[in-house]
Amino acid sequence: MTTDLLVCGLGPAGRALTHRALAHGYSVTAVDPHPDRRWVATYGAWADELPGWVAPVGTTAGRLAAWGSRRFEIERAYVVFEGGALQDSLTVAGARVVRDHVIDIDRTAESPASVRLSTGTTLTARRVIDARGVARSPARAEQTAYGVVVPRRSWGETLFMDWRPDNGAGPDDPRSFLYAVPLRADAMLLEETCLAGRPALDGAVLRDRLLTRLRCRGIELDGSEPVERVRFPVTGGRPGRARFGAAGGLLHPATGYSVATSLSLSDAVVAGESIWPVSAHAVHLLRAAGLRALLALPPQDLPLFFDAFFDLPIELQRAYLSGHSDFRGTAAAMNRIFRALPWRLRRTLATAVAPIPLLTK
Repeated sequence: MTTDLLVCGLGPAGRALTHRALAHGYSVTAVDPHPDRRWVATYGAWADELPGWVAPVGTTAGRLAAWGSRRFEIERAYVVFEGGALQDSLTVAGARVVRDHVIDIDRTAESPASVRLSTGTTLTARRVIDARGVARSPARAEQTAYGVVVPRRSWGETLFMDWRPDNGAGPDDPRSFLYAVPLRADAMLLEETCLAGRPALDGAVLRDRLLTRLRCRGIELDGSEPVERVRFPVTGGRPGRARFGAAGGLLHPATGYSVATSLSLSDAVVAGESIWPVSAHAVHLLRAAGLRALLALPPQDLPLFFDAFFDLPIELQRAYLSGHSDFRGTAAAMNRIFRALPWRLRRTLATAVAPIPLLTK
């Protein structure tokens, strides 16, 4: 049976794509080796990024704080999704779900395309989209985190990033920050995060830093708290019509965010529209340059970089964090940050980001 759409992978991107294709009346086959595995990760998104069809299953924080070397307030609503709740909201009832591994995707024929599975089965569809994410590799920068869930009464403030040096790390050690967000009315996630590293900080290091930081702030854990561990590559996706989500270059390499972008672009992909105009390719290159800049900065200077970022007007923060195809806004944000930094850091950043490759379709 040849279906309209075959989706490889049922993570957040693939599940969103399947969900929206079904909503628009398309026949869908989805292939995943573990389609019923529960999502245990916590996903964050800016509220203004989310399309109207997303079910209200997240916890919204109306205002967040951030710390570089000083405190900032972010005037932008933020939504936190517990993975299982988001997974349940993206229903795929009506799709043919195949429990298997994709071995090969053959698009040599105009239509239909075919997918070969590990069991030897071949499936065909008018369109095949790869949403299997990006494999880990020592050559790729990764984001890592270690978090615990505590009662909300134990912690009051929502923190997007807190770079204060009370986690026990030495001044020349790779830096990490605290991320503190509400999961439910009665629970907070407190997570020590390495934004990007090659190699990234190990989970055991992040655990020790988190415990040190919390003790400094008067919070002692008893060991019974639920734990969240995070590790994923922030590079490796390739933009294009045949791939989606992190696999398709939608992961922001300098922040690790991709879920909201995948949700917001699902309808366009289902409709066969291109989500990679020249401006989006240009933004992708600028964001990759931003990651190189972060990796090049001396650890002790990262708070200064984020001082410059959170000093930006909120529209430029939004452009850099969420503007998938907003080349003008992304470039303006990066230029403002560069000009706000000391000369010694400007030289480091200029060396790291240049040259930015010529745009190619």
